[in-house]
Formats: sequence, C-alpha cells, structure tokens
Amino acid sequence: MSASYPDGVVLISVLKGSLIFLSDLVRLMTTPVSIEFLAISSYEPDSGRVRIVKDLDSDISGRDVVLVEDIIDTGLTVGFLLGELRRRQPASLEVCTLLDKAARRILPLPIAFVGFEVPDVFVLGYGLDFAGRYRNLDLIAAGEMAALTTDPDVYVRQLYSPDATAGGP
Repeated sequence: MSASYPDGVVLISVLKGSLIFLSDLVRLMTTPVSIEFLAISSYEPDSGRVRIVKDLDSDISGRDVVLVEDIIDTGLTVGFLLGELRRRQPASLEVCTLLDKAARRILPLPIAFVGFEVPDVFVLGYGLDFAGRYRNLDLIAAGEMAALTTDPDVYVRQLYSPDATAGGP
C-alpha cells in the first residue's frame, strides 16, 4: 500500500473490528500515515442503515484516504461510509479490508486492497468478535452462529488453548 501513497495517506479505521488489522498495517507502512477512527452503529443487521457514533477528528478534504475494514460482506455498510467520506472531498478514497466475503455481496464495491477472500462462514478472531468475545485471538477461526447464539463462550476453551491453530472449530 505504501507504494500507492508515496506522499502519505490517512487511514480510517472502522471501530472496533479493524483496530488490530490497522495496527499491523500501520507498522508495515513506509510512508507518512495519519490515523483516524469512525465508530458506527447498525439500525438493523444487513440493512446498510447505520449511523456514525464517533466521527473523524480531522478534516480529510484534499487528502488521500483509505477506509480500513476488518471484513466486508454485503457491502452495504461500506457503501454508506464511502458516501459519507466522499462528501468530505478527499483527494482520493479507497478501501482496504482484511477479509472479503464476496459471496454475500449485495452492493458491488471497488476494493483496492484485500488481505484474504473468505467463504460465506462466520469468522472470529484478529479483531472479529461475537458479543464482544474473541477479538484478541491472534488467528482467524470459523464458528457456527447457532452454537455461538446458544453459548457465546462455546469456543473459548478451544480457541484460547496454547495449541489453537488457524481454521478454528
């Protein structure tokens, strides 16, 4: 990503999920980086209707900006955020995501930087959570939504064991 922004870039992290990815990404950057944060709250899942509950602290007009996400699935939330950020007139605006779950895409999105493509499974770890749990895992694991809904701690013993490996339950 550094090669695309030799004069620097503003990375906007969508809290809380992308924080861990952002911290690793920033450490790999070899050009000047500014960091901003947005926090959103969904009105209803998969509706694309969100509200900003924590806005940027600085003006991004005329600056190169990359929106950093943990995972993009339907694209509705990112589509909303891109619209909001474009109104602020950045010089450029791109999207970077750790995980792209394109199988669930409703709104086509140009994603400039993709870490990994994932199938249509529920994933946990490395910033991704269920009911606030599992964000601090240093791996990404697939989990069963039905099992998590019944018991949010169902995978704690397995995923926090010293010999946990990528791939999960």
